[in-house]
Amino acid sequence: MIETVLDFLDTRRDRVVELQRGLVAIPALGPENGGDGEGAKCDYIRERLAELGIPVQREMNAPDPRVPSGVRPSLAARVPGKSERTLWVISHVDVVPPGELSLWSTDPWTLSVDGDVLVGRGVEDNNQAIVSSLLVAEALVARKVTPELSLGMIFVADEETGSKHGLDYVLHEHGDLFRKDDLFLVPDFGEPDGSLVELAEKSMLWLKITVLGKQCHASRPSQGNNSLVAASAFVMKIRSLYERFDMRDQLFDPPFSTFEPTKKEANVENINTVPGKDVFYVDCRVLADYRIEDVEAAIRAMGDEIESIYGVKIEYESVQQEQAAPATPLTAEITRRLLAAIEATSGLKAQPRGIGGGTVAAFLRRRGFEAAVWATLMHNAHQPGEKALIVNHIGDAKVIARMLLA
Repeated sequence: MIETVLDFLDTRRDRVVELQRGLVAIPALGPENGGDGEGAKCDYIRERLAELGIPVQREMNAPDPRVPSGVRPSLAARVPGKSERTLWVISHVDVVPPGELSLWSTDPWTLSVDGDVLVGRGVEDNNQAIVSSLLVAEALVARKVTPELSLGMIFVADEETGSKHGLDYVLHEHGDLFRKDDLFLVPDFGEPDGSLVELAEKSMLWLKITVLGKQCHASRPSQGNNSLVAASAFVMKIRSLYERFDMRDQLFDPPFSTFEPTKKEANVENINTVPGKDVFYVDCRVLADYRIEDVEAAIRAMGDEIESIYGVKIEYESVQQEQAAPATPLTAEITRRLLAAIEATSGLKAQPRGIGGGTVAAFLRRRGFEAAVWATLMHNAHQPGEKALIVNHIGDAKVIARMLLA
């Protein structure tokens, strides 16, 4: 049974190109990025599903008055298996803007094909996942194969700008769509050889810190209070967080929490002025064993010391703050099925890992669902000249098919 599906997928090179050409031509940009949303691209996907005789099981329209239609659509479709349990493949419909057009050698909204290489905005992020899931559905229908698990496909809006109108809305308003024992694959992160399976994420804290002193002429520093000196002392204190929150977890690379001062805003324009205001930012990626609130409290306690020593005032603004979701266990069924399918397809023993950033899988894990993030990707999402390989589309589809038919 599996061989007939795999053989079919091996013939779908031209279909990959056809689907990508249609998807790339639709700039599915959210309103934050100057676009009208995902409606036209969802219409295209709905049409492709209809050609296969697969109805849209549910259209989930998140209200958004910023787009002409007034809604941000997400679609759910399903190919029934022998079991009511479903392997849901979640891909996102929206893309990011192309950026500086002079950095592209082709039109970002027109697919370019060079051998096995596809070029265009969205080909990898996340059209590859859309195409791979459609290929599996097409293979099951064409070969009249009923898989062990049902194949579910969710095409979500708004992943690029926070998922409030996408997966977060779907889970909150349409959670009845899913069974507690369903499995979830998110093909939106991975390595070029497909060797990384993401099961966990670190918590994230981005802080904006403003240090307020008193500006004066540099020749009379006693008449002011140098905010840069105080800010510099604060930056050096922040490094001690590595010693305080020193737990290690080998699932991650690096296997510890990170606390890095990053961006610094300009203070004064001329050399001979003592600054009275300095603004810098801290990026913290924290193992889930620690509470983000405790990290922020530790930073603020350091700030209290700086205020006392240097006589400055310090203000804080949380730019982003997200406590990590529980990890998907190494022993979870989604993990076992995915690792086995990757090895059977490519001979590769993929490694379960954690990552420092966030993915939409966190929304699933917080609700107790087994979710893994995996794909075979070239790591050029959001870049000019975004590329994806046809062979990766087909290879990923084979892995999904094996997960269904195991």
